[in-house]
Amino acid sequence: MNATGRPLGVWSATALVTGSMIGSGVFLLPSALAPYGAATLIGWAITLCGALLLALTFARLSARWPHSGGPYVYARLAFGDSAGFVIAWSYWISIWCANAAIAVAFAGSLGAVFPAATATPARAAGCALAALWVCAAINLAGIREAGRVQLLTTALKLLPLLLFGGVALWFVDTRAAVPFNPSGESLPQVAHATAALCLWALLGLEAATVPADAVRDAARTVPRATMLGTLIAGVATILACTAVIGVLPAAALQHSQAPMADAARALWGVEAGIALALVAAVSCFGALNGWVLLSAQLPLAAARDGLFPSLFARVDARGTPQAGVLLSSALASALVLANYSRSLVQVFTFAILLSTAATLLPYLAGSAAWLLRGDRGRATAALALLFSVYALAGIGAQALLWGAALIVAGLPLHAWLRYRGLGTRG
Repeated sequence: MNATGRPLGVWSATALVTGSMIGSGVFLLPSALAPYGAATLIGWAITLCGALLLALTFARLSARWPHSGGPYVYARLAFGDSAGFVIAWSYWISIWCANAAIAVAFAGSLGAVFPAATATPARAAGCALAALWVCAAINLAGIREAGRVQLLTTALKLLPLLLFGGVALWFVDTRAAVPFNPSGESLPQVAHATAALCLWALLGLEAATVPADAVRDAARTVPRATMLGTLIAGVATILACTAVIGVLPAAALQHSQAPMADAARALWGVEAGIALALVAAVSCFGALNGWVLLSAQLPLAAARDGLFPSLFARVDARGTPQAGVLLSSALASALVLANYSRSLVQVFTFAILLSTAATLLPYLAGSAAWLLRGDRGRATAALALLFSVYALAGIGAQALLWGAALIVAGLPLHAWLRYRGLGTRG
């Protein structure tokens, strides 16, 4: 694909980063953070600093190696094919699992406005699958179309989110101070627990690096989009979540299924709550659109290098890797359907568990790749690596076991592809 035929410019790439990061997490996270009170700001500070360190590291990696694949291609060039496969496999699984989670979150947001749409588990699953496959259809229409939808949905959710956070802070009663640390845990424990929770809301900072071959002047555009998108998403998320914790009482916040909408309802009435629920639905839809795009671009890059089946390397006349879009969406659909009889919250939690367990490994690999092959800024990469280890330790033993199981499940495919490759060369 030549430079003039690359459909994603700096604003589309930035929207891909910001839109992928701002999804379901920002609207659900205040409830999970409620037990820690104002001490959550410690977790946010650690997570935002870690995210910016990772963003700077990925920006440098993308400037040096402006090729599609993001974390996968950096791991492969730094550590070889086997490491590249493990990172590609892990990251791809994390993407389609996240798609299932975001689709479910979309159904939950829509249900807050139209309760009948999610009145039964089957209806809720139907709403989730409808959103997923509409995004798949948009991506099948072409990367340019997916980029335009991403830019539009990012604007539709970012502006209301910044406005809500900025205005709602003025309504926080500073005389009724939020308890600093009602959990009773030590501050290091609180920092670790909240940083692990906050990280889910900031995953996706590497989004612009994955479809680099579709980005104009990728060596300059991708680093700029990565840093700018991460900063915008981080500020907007922290501002909005902090405002919610300041507005709602802790007891009500812990049991809220739509904390931001409940905060808007408490401040400005029922209509405001409905409006925020609609913004949440748009946010989830935009994030889903971006991650569906990435779910096809990553296996495309790996397949072109011979590390994924060649089916993923086929593109249509518009440059769309149809097999990647369809198979990734089918796997996400299967995850939703396999758990449709459970509540939305249970399905969402299960999908997040799978996705988070498989996401931090690519962050570790990217940081380590710059430490090994970088020519400057190794201190930044070292700090990013330490943050990734810190966050990985905070997700819990169950998530780590899931992550290990997912990686092991892919090793037979890698062995088979290597065997076929050796046989062909022989």
